[in-house]
This record gives sequence, C-alpha cells and structure tokens, in this order.
Amino acid sequence: MGTLGFFAALLAVVMGLGRWHETGSPYWLGGSIALLVLTLVGALQSRRK
Repeated sequence: MGTLGFFAALLAVVMGLGRWHETGSPYWLGGSIALLVLTLVGALQSRRK
C-alpha cells in the first residue's frame, strides 16, 4: 500500500464517520470501522515486506 493509498483510505474513513454522524445509520459506522481496519492491516503488511 502506497502513501497516497493510505491517506485516501483515511480520508474515506473520516468522510464515512461524518456521514454516520449526520444520518445516525449503523451501516456508515460499520463500514467506516471496517475500512479503517483493512487500511491498518494493509499498511502493516506492506511495511513488513
């Protein structure tokens, strides 16, 4: 995962959390948390190689 991809994923997480705050929908919260976890796992795995 490149640096640009990492920051793009973090931006998507922040936007999803903002949308969750607006709507109160649990799907936005769940999707944002899942994307954050996938981003962190991808960053950690690419760092190990």
